[in-house]
Amino acid sequence: MQTLQTTSLQVRDNQLWILDQQALPQQKNWLPAHSVAQLVDHIHALRVRGAPLIGLSASLLLALLAEQGQTRDQLAQALDVLRAARPTAVNLMNNLDRMKLALAQGSYVAALSQEALRLVEEDKQLCDSIATAGSALVKPGSQLLTHCNTGGLATAGVGTALGVIARAHQQGKVVNVWVGETRPLLQGGRLTAWELGELSVPYQLITDSMAASLMARQQVDAIWVGADRIAANGDVANKIGTYSLAVLAHYHGIPFYVAAPHTTLDRLCPDGAAIPIEQRAASEVAGVAGSFGHVQWAPENAAVTNPAFDVTPAALISGWVLDTGVVTPDEVAAGIFQPT
Repeated sequence: MQTLQTTSLQVRDNQLWILDQQALPQQKNWLPAHSVAQLVDHIHALRVRGAPLIGLSASLLLALLAEQGQTRDQLAQALDVLRAARPTAVNLMNNLDRMKLALAQGSYVAALSQEALRLVEEDKQLCDSIATAGSALVKPGSQLLTHCNTGGLATAGVGTALGVIARAHQQGKVVNVWVGETRPLLQGGRLTAWELGELSVPYQLITDSMAASLMARQQVDAIWVGADRIAANGDVANKIGTYSLAVLAHYHGIPFYVAAPHTTLDRLCPDGAAIPIEQRAASEVAGVAGSFGHVQWAPENAAVTNPAFDVTPAALISGWVLDTGVVTPDEVAAGIFQPT
């Protein structure tokens, strides 16, 4: 396969490498993802994360394994293992559905390689289309609030919600971005803050619990988030804490936008209640870990609940910004996301 480089993925010497997002921003380490076991471990540990990027990394690895000589049966087994690596992020399933079709081709090695590279290029184009559609909704002089990380670290392109923000900043419409730290894993504080700094977008990092007071003081003009799955009724699964922001935005009369590619839409999922929510390790809540090591602040053996995602009802969303354009609440209510 040809050499490939995105913000978080590399293909060189016919091997896949991922940027360790657990080590950022203090360290920029490229780690091997040469086997299914390695990549699944990276996905579980969130060294590679972001719904679009997870799907792309799995697709690229399958293609590379095919080029290295794995049989059709071995690749089918690898595909099933990768598919189960992250249950909430539907981009993974959607991408692997396309790779499964490629695997069924007579010349499956070439077909898998072509499809994986096509998915990467498509994601770049999807991100650009989302940025174009979303930035048109940003008013001049805006102070925006975002949650988790939705930039180039999570996609092959400019990102989803963060791509919108960056494009609007290029247009001179963004005066400040409030970056929620996004507990318990701090993707906002570690990753979004780093990306905005690299893009020279003005931002201020806040604790998640500060968002309500900023809204009350009319210092937030709109909220932009990404998505890991959009159900057929418009409900959205995203990083834990998203639902809280949507409730606060609704109370304060602030627009709440979801930016995602069409690959995040799951027309076969009827509503948010049907979206599987990943439960993660208690240690992520009982303390914190990163390139600096591990610190625990909770008592030993503290009882912990740690859902990685929550579901925001469609009724709280002002618009779904897809690569195909902006979908309105009226369109969602009329069934635009329903299976055809």
